[in-house]
Amino acid sequence: MARTVATFTGRAERLAGDPEHRQRWPAVLARAVAALPELVELSFPLLARGGVLIAWKRGDVSTEATAAARAVLALGGGVLQTADVSVSGLSGHRLVIVTKTGSTPERFPRDPVVRRRSPW
Repeated sequence: MARTVATFTGRAERLAGDPEHRQRWPAVLARAVAALPELVELSFPLLARGGVLIAWKRGDVSTEATAAARAVLALGGGVLQTADVSVSGLSGHRLVIVTKTGSTPERFPRDPVVRRRSPW
């Protein structure tokens, strides 16, 4: 089965406002972009139900995961898991995988200024 991969250069907020892209993507991958709660807010409006956010993180992610869990609930619900990366030279790295289970309210993602003023 052939799969199509598409990329986009620009702000996630703009893409999430486009009906062609909103809640239609099967996956969003992120590395060194933002804290996990903000990644959830930026990616969930793009993800279809059952879609996954895969975020590459380093170190202890427990504090970020706690805040991200609040964002996940507000943005459509889902399951958050972590998996250690077992690649030589990358000890302490992990993947955070968040599977979206519901629908994301239209008010998300919020403007960057609002997100910084009212973090999760």
